[in-house]
Amino acid sequence: MRPAALDWSIENCTLARAMEVLGEKWALVVLREVFNGVRRFDDMRVRTGIPRQVLTNRLATLVEEGVLRREPYREPGSRLRHEYRLTPKGLDLWPVLVAVLAWGDRYLADPEGSPLRVAHRDCGGDVSVVLRCERGHEIDEPREVVPRPGPGARRRVG
Repeated sequence: MRPAALDWSIENCTLARAMEVLGEKWALVVLREVFNGVRRFDDMRVRTGIPRQVLTNRLATLVEEGVLRREPYREPGSRLRHEYRLTPKGLDLWPVLVAVLAWGDRYLADPEGSPLRVAHRDCGGDVSVVLRCERGHEIDEPREVVPRPGPGARRRVG
């Protein structure tokens, strides 16, 4: 049986567009650091081992895409530098990072477990990502979901 997805164009796929911004490994590592409160270039470079030019490029892309913003600061006697802060667009990526962390914990963690725990600030409980449809049904299995053309879908030509 021929998959119905073959009838639809992927030229305006928002998942592909998101991966143009986030799909390179270092982009998510940079976001992890900023979410963890590491906001300065040198701190990120030392902590992650990202080569200087790669880090410069990733930060520039994330700023250009509106995921991060640059915030100036100056240490006494030093030149003006910038910290990197999350924008609302960047904060919206938090569930993505929590989901990727959970996947990594499930399949790639050391025998002792994950080196990072994500906890609710108020009660201390572990945080997880939950899929729920607009009518309130919790989705437990991937096979409970069916992809369908959205309002921006275009029929494939040719």
